[in-house]
Order: sequence, then structure tokens, then C-alpha cells
Amino acid sequence: MAVELPTWMALGPTLVLGLTGLLLLVLDSIDPNSANRGLLAGTATLGSLAAAGLSVWYLFAGTGADPIRLYQDSLVVDTMSLFFAFVFASVTVLVVVASYDYMRDHSYQAEYYALVMLAATGMTLMAAANSLAVAFVSLELSSLPSFALVAILKKNRGSVEAGLKYLLIGALSSAIFVYGVSLVYGVTGSLLLPEIASGVADTELTGVLGIGVLMMLGGFAYKTASVPFHFWAPEAYEGAPAPISAFLSSASKAAGFALAFRVFTVAFPVEELITGATASVDWVLAAQILAVVTMTLGNFAAATQEEVKRMLAYSSIGHAGYVLIGLAALTGGNDQFVLGASMAHLLVYGFMNTGAFLFIALAEYWSVGRTFEDYNGLATQAPFACVAMTVFMFSLAGLPPFGGFVSKYFLFAAAVGAGFWWLAAVGAINSALSLYYYSRVVKALWIEDPSGEFDIESRPVGLYAALVAAAVVTVLLLPGFGPVWQYATDAAAALVA
Repeated sequence: MAVELPTWMALGPTLVLGLTGLLLLVLDSIDPNSANRGLLAGTATLGSLAAAGLSVWYLFAGTGADPIRLYQDSLVVDTMSLFFAFVFASVTVLVVVASYDYMRDHSYQAEYYALVMLAATGMTLMAAANSLAVAFVSLELSSLPSFALVAILKKNRGSVEAGLKYLLIGALSSAIFVYGVSLVYGVTGSLLLPEIASGVADTELTGVLGIGVLMMLGGFAYKTASVPFHFWAPEAYEGAPAPISAFLSSASKAAGFALAFRVFTVAFPVEELITGATASVDWVLAAQILAVVTMTLGNFAAATQEEVKRMLAYSSIGHAGYVLIGLAALTGGNDQFVLGASMAHLLVYGFMNTGAFLFIALAEYWSVGRTFEDYNGLATQAPFACVAMTVFMFSLAGLPPFGGFVSKYFLFAAAVGAGFWWLAAVGAINSALSLYYYSRVVKALWIEDPSGEFDIESRPVGLYAALVAAAVVTVLLLPGFGPVWQYATDAAAALVA
């Protein structure tokens, strides 16, 4: 006989991540000077795996097919929230496993893992937020631990400087976002997304509403590292520990998009933009401009970089532009497939981009330099890791036979199907440009002669395990893209149906 779970258990992934973070703080309070890295990293890994497992279980069981609304509609557990919970938990697993070796000589081990867990908790809440109040609180729950994580290498001037810049820009963007929320609330009289949609349909204050919507869009642009709130990303990613750079550029970016997808499609539905009284509040046009500018600036800036980590930072900005196509092409009548393609790309991107930054972490572990030239000939000493990095680079560029190829193909094809062929064309051109700087990494690893001696004395198990896992999933996502596409389109259908 099947046991029916209470409705609050639908928040299982969020609860597991949050409780794991609190457990790590308890362990730290019992033994503040503990050097038991295995216990701390193992606890964080088990919590993340449990959250990912619950997400998969709920998806397979059809939990999100009939949305579960909690706390007077302020939270909703549907296919989209569970889909993204799996993305966040999976990236967290890779980051935590890699951090076991990377953070071996650093202080604040328990605090580090607890902050990662709490940030992931905020991300899962962002995906389930059905109220602008919950959206803001969950966004801050995700952001505040991230500020500390970027600056956690307290003796590293670059890390502390990056954390300070990230904090200042984050405070500015949060103020812009919450002011936009206040304007929307003033016009519609509600913070719940479905009620906002009703208020939008009846309002005549389109000017105030438009300013509020644009300010909220600015807040999301910060969280997703989109232009013009992108300039914190290269600084933060370069100064942060490399596993945290992976965490921010993959999971945090996906969380920002998950929240933006729900807020704009539910609170400001596209049919109102076309036929309603609020046709002047055209956030889709703003998303189109952001998509083109973000992908173009990100790719051109990445092509001019000489440091690999900084190149990946600008590359992640370019990918934010690709994902924005999911919002930019919504009025073309192909809404479910466009939005679903963006979600599917975020899942694939989560593995391939995290893996790329974890290779940087491995290079930093070995004290390899930062520039392309420093990577020359590294494949002679670490061929296995360099094969994995080659997989990530070609997948990010969108080449077969890797997951990035099929996710980009579906994204651009969905944009063409919606009538926005020019968006797909801009994306394809930028993707072709990205092949230049991604291939520079591959060339340095495999073709160029070493510019110096490599001091590689160990093969860190944690970093290698995370790297291999990310590479294997990136490859398997090409033949296994069917289930990803199915759940992504189901998630999109819950928003735009």
C-alpha cells in the first residue's frame, strides 16, 4: 500500500539542503578546530546527493504534474521547480567533492561547506517562489553566502577584493530589484504572481508598472550576469576559489533564470503584452535587446582574454545571452518549446561549465599558471584531465558529439520556429566565434610545446572524481537528451500553458 506523503514534503530537496547546512554548523560548534575534512565534505556530499535523488524521485513520480501550492500560494512545487532543484543539487555535488582537495590547506572548512549548502537552499527556493516577497528573500539567501564564499580565501588579496566588489554590486542590484517590486506592488496591490497578473490586466498605470518591471529585469540581469549588470562576474570568478567560480557561473546563474522565467511568464503573461491594456510594458523587447547585447559582448570579450579563468567568466556571460532567448522569443507562438529549450540548455550547461571551472581548480591545485601559455603541453603530464577539458570546451562551443551541441540546436531551432530567426542567427554567429577561444585552450593543452616544467606530484581523488563525473554526463547528455527535453518542456508548459 502506497504511503501518501504530507504536502510540505514536496519541499524535500530544499529541506535536505538547508538541514545539511545547519548540521555542518552544529558539527563546527562541537569541534571548531576540526581538521576532519572527510567528515565535513562527506556530510555536504551526502546532503547534496539526497537532494538530487529526491528531485529525480519526485519528477519520475509525477509530483510536479499537479502543482503543489504551499503557504498561501507563496511557494509552488511543480515540474519546473523540481527540474531546477536537480540542476542545483547536481552542481553542488560536483563542487563539494572537488572542494575536498582544493580547500585542503584553508581554514573555515565547516563554514565553507555550510555556506555552499545554504546558497543552494536559496536557489531551490528561488525556483519555487510564487510571490515577489519570497523571490526577494530567496534571492538574498542565495546571494549572501555567495559573497562570503568568494572572499573566503582571507589571505588572498584577489579573493577579498573580488568579494567586496561582488557585495557592492549585489547590494546595488538588490536595491534596484526591491524598488521595482515595490512599484509593481503599488500598481497591482499584491505580491503573489497570479494576482499580479490579474492586477496588470486591469491597471491603467502602465508607466509606473513599466518602470517597475524594467527594474526587476535589472535585478535578474545581475543574478544571471547579463549586460549591463555583468561586470562583477569576471572579477568575482577570477578572485574566488575555482570551485566557487563553478558554483556561481552554473548553479547561481540557473537560479536567476528559473526565477525570471516564473516571474515574467506568470505575473506578466505574454498574451497581455499583445492584446491587453499593458501592451506598452513590453519586457519581451527588453529581453531581446539583453539577449543580443549579452551574447555578443560576452563572446567578444572572451575572445580577447589571455587568462583561461577570465575567458571562462566572459564565456558564461555569453551563455547567459543564449539562455535569454527563452524569454526573448516568447511572443512567437512557440512558447513551450522556446522556454523548454532554455531550461534544457541550463541543465547541460550546468555540467559542462562546472567541469571546465573544476579543471581550472585542478590546474590551480598543481600551481599551473593562469594564462593560455601556461597551459601549453599540459596534456603530456595529465592526459586524462585534459581529455575531460577538451570535452567541456567543445561542448560549450556547441560541437557534436556532446550535450552542448544538442541543447544549442534545440534552442536555436525553437527560436526559428517562433519566428525569431534573427535571434537564432545572432546566437549561431556568436557560437561560431566562441569556437575560436575554446579551441585556444585545446590547442594549448595538446599541440603547443610546454613553456616550462610542470610540478605535478599527485592526482587529487576528489577533483578527478568530480571532473570525470561532469565529463561523462556531458557526453551522455547527447544520446540521453530525450528525458531532459521531456521534463524541460513539461516544466515550460506549466508556466506558459
